[in-house]
Amino acid sequence: MFNYSTLESIGMEKLHKTFIEAFSDYQVKFDLPILKFQQMLQRRGYVSKASIGAFENNALVGFLLNGIRYWDGKLTAYDTGTGVIKTYREHGITSNMFFNTKHLLGEMGVEQYLLEVIQSNISAVRLYKKQGFEILREFECFNLDKNKYIPTAAYETQHINSITKSNWKEFTKFWDFKPSWQNSIDSVNDSSDTFVYSIIIIDNTIVGYGIIDKYTGDIPQIAVDKNYRGRGIGRSIFADLLKNTEAYNIKVLNVDNHCDSMKDFLLNLKFEQNVSQYEMVLKLT
Repeated sequence: MFNYSTLESIGMEKLHKTFIEAFSDYQVKFDLPILKFQQMLQRRGYVSKASIGAFENNALVGFLLNGIRYWDGKLTAYDTGTGVIKTYREHGITSNMFFNTKHLLGEMGVEQYLLEVIQSNISAVRLYKKQGFEILREFECFNLDKNKYIPTAAYETQHINSITKSNWKEFTKFWDFKPSWQNSIDSVNDSSDTFVYSIIIIDNTIVGYGIIDKYTGDIPQIAVDKNYRGRGIGRSIFADLLKNTEAYNIKVLNVDNHCDSMKDFLLNLKFEQNVSQYEMVLKLT
């Protein structure tokens, strides 16, 4: 009844249309016009020949979109989005797409398969566990209505056009946890033109930085040198980030559940925790 194949021949408009239809009843509302959809795929490293679609009479009714990169030194696939149009569910399509995907990724030499899933999506969590995925980390996601926040800044911020390799080497020392796939260095670098980069310099040294998507309000990273915390540097960076996005819904996704410092920082800024996720991995070799 259904055919399965890779997505090299599927245009972006068709893929976007099916994506929106498949996620129309999802637990988290998607505001994703086609340009933002393309940017999301680019940021997450989407590879069409590593992705699988389910077809009925040449109509795309389901998809499993994958990015490919090195992660922890291993060639890794990342599930950028799995969905089936509502009227085609309960036919085993998702399980069949995973079966085809695992075979495809194995042929490509991919060593592991990474994904995130909302914890309250019990059926999806159960499916992934049945496929052999194991939980790596628990993430918390936060959002803030910009209209309800009054920014305050104790320090002057500056902007840089991009983050260099030497910058990244220093910035990773500021981290309290490793960013998830979609917030990683590679994801930021792959979508560098969609971000604004704010920094604070003290004594000729960068002591804090933040990154925000100009269009979606997503903050993939914000961090302060551990030796300079408690002085309002993070709050000053955040105030500048808010000025540099057209979005009103500000999001910080996938904060490690064990990282109390980041959670406290966001809650003090009046963010609300709205979604909990699992990071899961399947070893393929």
